[in-house]
Amino acid sequence: MERRRTIGELRERSLHAGLKSWYALPRDGIEVPVDGYVVDLVRRGTLIEIQTRGFAKLDRKLTRLASAHRVRLVFPISRRKWIVTTDRAGSVLRRRLSPKRGAYRDLFAEMIHIPHLMSSPNFTLEALLVEVEELRCADGRGSRRRKGVSVVDTRLLEVRSRRRFRTPGDLARLLPPRLEEPFTNRSLADAAGMSPAAAGEMTYTLRCMGALVVVGRRSRAYLFARA
Repeated sequence: MERRRTIGELRERSLHAGLKSWYALPRDGIEVPVDGYVVDLVRRGTLIEIQTRGFAKLDRKLTRLASAHRVRLVFPISRRKWIVTTDRAGSVLRRRLSPKRGAYRDLFAEMIHIPHLMSSPNFTLEALLVEVEELRCADGRGSRRRKGVSVVDTRLLEVRSRRRFRTPGDLARLLPPRLEEPFTNRSLADAAGMSPAAAGEMTYTLRCMGALVVVGRRSRAYLFARA
């Protein structure tokens, strides 16, 4: 099947195109207009939207579509990321593996914007752990943090695993299995090996979904328990 792709897609757009090509089956509809929106894929009545970041932008679209259709939101998480830096002529200067390793719990940094959708029987979230290649160019136009190196593109190399979440309880299973209850954001961060800010995103989102409840306080910290 021929799939439309624009040459020179930048940043998340190339990753999006690669994921759509990987995900699509021969009989899927591609870029189909539905209820005033364009949907990436349509498969046997299920609307499949692939989003690499920025769930807040999808709130209105997904809420409306899920009111009348089965909707699946697909989100990639970089388990491994290779960083390739080139000069302006395109010659590779260096290639290295980023020390950062993504995990399924990284979903909460985005789901914090649309927690209500997990209560819809028509909505499913699918996370993909992927290996990607981030292309950078030493063109002197990038940020000071990158010493003038610009991020040019991100490409899909491999999909390593996938997992679907249909209910708030499914997402609550991402809490560390040996986490003692009640717990604070600090104890969650320690148990999961994440930052306190990421733990706060996780507990806030699960609370909005009704999967966690506040059962008290310890000093100034809230105490949480599974609902």
